[in-house]
This record gives sequence, C-alpha cells and structure tokens, in this order.
Amino acid sequence: MQATAYTYDSETRSGSVLLDDGTPLPFEAPAFDAGGLRLLRPGQRVRIEIEGGTADSGDGRRVVLVTLQTF
Repeated sequence: MQATAYTYDSETRSGSVLLDDGTPLPFEAPAFDAGGLRLLRPGQRVRIEIEGGTADSGDGRRVVLVTLQTF
C-alpha cells in the first residue's frame, strides 16, 4: 500500500503516514527499522504494510513496515 510520510521523529524513529484518502496512521520504531531506512522526510512517498483491521477501517490497523516507494 502507498502513503505519504507525514511526521517523523529521528530520536524515537516513529511517526505517521497519510493514506491516500487522508487518513493518518501512526508507526513505531520496529516498522521503520523493518524498512531499512535511515531517514524519512515529511512529504516523501512511502510503501507501507499493515496488519489488522480492514482496508476500509482504521480500527486495529498498525503499520509493520515503512520503506521508500520505488518505481
């Protein structure tokens, strides 16, 4: 799934992304670390993987991977 980086704290390696429908979804350090990134800037397009919930609901969803979107 694609999203846009919204916030990122380099000290905690956590932040949030915006889904294409504008829904914010937070991520924690393990999701950031799983993507192998060193830095993330707001506005960058990213690829995310989520667990839990459904595509239509934010309930129970959590980001398990954040990495840069490549073409």
